[in-house]
Amino acid sequence: MSVESTISEAGIEQNLEQFLLVLSISLSVATISRIFAWFRRIPYTLLLVIVGLGLAFVDVRLVNLSPELILEIFLPPLLFEAAWNIRWRELKQDLISVSLFAIVGVVISVVGIAFAINQLTGLPLTTALLVGASLSATDPVSVVALFRELGADKRLKILMEGESLFNDGVAVVAFLLLVGIPLGTSEFSVSTTFARFCVFVGIGIGVGCLVGFGISLLTQRFDLPLVEQSLTLVSAYGTYLITEELGGSGVIGVVTVGLILGNFGSRIGMNPRTRLIVSEFWDFLAFFVNSIVFLLIGDQINFSSLGQNLNLIAVAIGALLLTRAIAIYGLAAISNWFANAQIGWREQTVLWWGGLRGSVSIALALSVPVALDGRQDIIDTVFGVVLFTLLVQGLTTQFFLENLNLIGDQPLRQQYSEIIARRVALNRVKDYLLEAAKSKDIDSEFARYQRELVQFQLESIQGQIDEMLNKNPQLQALDMEQLQEKMIDIEADTYAEFIRSGRLNERLSPLLLGTLTAADEKQLME
Repeated sequence: MSVESTISEAGIEQNLEQFLLVLSISLSVATISRIFAWFRRIPYTLLLVIVGLGLAFVDVRLVNLSPELILEIFLPPLLFEAAWNIRWRELKQDLISVSLFAIVGVVISVVGIAFAINQLTGLPLTTALLVGASLSATDPVSVVALFRELGADKRLKILMEGESLFNDGVAVVAFLLLVGIPLGTSEFSVSTTFARFCVFVGIGIGVGCLVGFGISLLTQRFDLPLVEQSLTLVSAYGTYLITEELGGSGVIGVVTVGLILGNFGSRIGMNPRTRLIVSEFWDFLAFFVNSIVFLLIGDQINFSSLGQNLNLIAVAIGALLLTRAIAIYGLAAISNWFANAQIGWREQTVLWWGGLRGSVSIALALSVPVALDGRQDIIDTVFGVVLFTLLVQGLTTQFFLENLNLIGDQPLRQQYSEIIARRVALNRVKDYLLEAAKSKDIDSEFARYQRELVQFQLESIQGQIDEMLNKNPQLQALDMEQLQEKMIDIEADTYAEFIRSGRLNERLSPLLLGTLTAADEKQLME
């Protein structure tokens, strides 16, 4: 065995040990947070950051955090999972607001933060612009998890996630356009920058559409859950790598393909069981990746270096909060006036305070070329601001939700959905017992006795349902949503069955999807 192969094997073994250590710590934090009630008040991702900070404080470094690792390995699954789960029908209603926050909001953030840092600390403007670009990408993972747990309004979640999905791409593109200026490899020009921005975004959307619609048509011709699940994984990483290779924005490409597969491909090419399998797979992958990323964010903090740049960090935090307020309150007012968005001041306040920064900001800061003089200042400033947003804003967002009366009825809706699921399940058991008795598979008397027991349970459940509906009439809307979802599923499954059997050659998108959407919009206008 050669010396090179021995060294290579030792390196692989060391990397595996580091990976297992990170995973073990992450899962331990997840377990503890579920066992002890006090820890449940803190979002899981923030607990990971706190544990990582503890390890960094005692100088235990789990692994070197490389920007390429986040951008090329961790970022695609996180973006795809968020895009897969967001419903286009809901996002479309707030598309103008989300677009303003994600595009104009990023510009306000980049310029405002850079100007404040340059004027108050003397950091060169070209370097300050990179700090602004790095900090313009929001990371709503912790906040959205808190929304779900507390039952906050669904629209808040859509606004927060929708903004983050698109502004990640805009922030990355802005950073790539600005990074060459302090190095002298490129010059700033409004027309040139705008043209390059359009090219970045256009290539990303184009590749995302090609991959998304291509896989949607492909999965319509067969019913193989594991293959379809694998294709979604390939599409996330493949789209990112192809788009980057072509000179576009991989982030925009992944978001585009995730939206298409989650809202179109899963409807026309996957049966309900396959959609459930794929969704559960991406839920696991997002949990897995977030566990590693947020733990490593805390673990990579260098306290001594941060201490030397406290003035930079303080100015950046103040500028971040101010520019975020200008963007949210100002753009929400424009959206309310122009598109009748009706985003109230309470929702705007949560959007302002809940604009956390995370993995994308860290990755962008670490990707600054080593040749740049102010690289360490950029890294320390971004790390310090990210730490503030995660630990201070992240841990106090619940206070804002509770005091602004934005805790919704999600727990009640979840309880109602569980009761409905029990009713459906018991009805199927009852039908099975009836069929089994007719086919003589089981004794008829035994089947009759079991049906009576099931019927007794059904009557009890129906009583609970009636009581909940009487006390909470708004739950009837949930019945309508589930009925519409079932109708669309049946229609899409029928088209896919015809294509697989060769009786239909061309794809058909669900007709009811557009009809029901139009009906919902008409009802909202009335």
